[in-house]
Formats: sequence, C-alpha cells, structure tokens
Amino acid sequence: MVVMKAAILYESLTGNTRTAGEMIAANLQQEGWGITGVCPVRKPEMAAIQDADVVIIGTWVHGLFVVGQAPWGLGAINGLPAMRGKLAATYCTFALNPAKTLDKLDKAVSFLGAEVVGGVALHRSRLPAHTEEFVARLIANVPVRA
Repeated sequence: MVVMKAAILYESLTGNTRTAGEMIAANLQQEGWGITGVCPVRKPEMAAIQDADVVIIGTWVHGLFVVGQAPWGLGAINGLPAMRGKLAATYCTFALNPAKTLDKLDKAVSFLGAEVVGGVALHRSRLPAHTEEFVARLIANVPVRA
C-alpha cells in the first residue's frame, strides 16, 4: 500500500487556523496518511514541502464583517517556494462569511505551480466537523499514487 504524505502550512492570528491544520493532520493520519510537517506559512519547512505529495495551505478570512473578505497573508503565501508537480488543497477559517476568500487563495496557490484539487471554508465554531469534511473531500479528490 502506498502512503500519501501531506505538508500543512497555515497563516493564523488567533489560533483557529493553526488548530484546524492540526485537526486536518490528525484526521489524515487516522486515514493512513503521513504528515511531513505542520508549520506557519511564514516559517515553512522546506523538506516537509518537498517530501509531501499534497501541500495543504490554510489562512483566515480578513475583511470588514461581510465586505472585502480576502485571505490573510497572501504576500507570505506568494513567497513560498515553487510547487510544480505538487498537488495542493486549501482551507480558510471564518466567523461570518468567507465570500470569495477560497477562490483567491486557490489562485495564489496555483500561481506557485501546484495543482489545486479543492478546498473548504471552515467555520471557526465548527472546526471538528468541518475538518473531517475537508479530509473526506481531499481523499476523494486525490488520485492514489501507483
């Protein structure tokens, strides 16, 4: 059996996005995946990214209540190393309304050269259920290596 490996990078302010990343890692491990690293976007573990089959990038939604929502830390995300040949998945944590945050995040990760296979907006008060949903969708969308 081939074990898929994931690296998780997050941009967190209050800890919700970090917690979501840790929950995603735990859920993936329960599904038999290996985790090469869980680290902040601003301090990426290059070996973890290189060793991963899938790079998961998460951030929190920045904006004024329901206006101008965007992923926080796009500058740091744009500064990550090129990820050509990697699969990627994205997530964002939000309180009120994520709007088009996930689309903007997907576009930024695509510019790194990764093939984005999906993403999920995670409500901060429903992290356990939403991270389980994220992992179920990820597993359904990632082709298993031969």
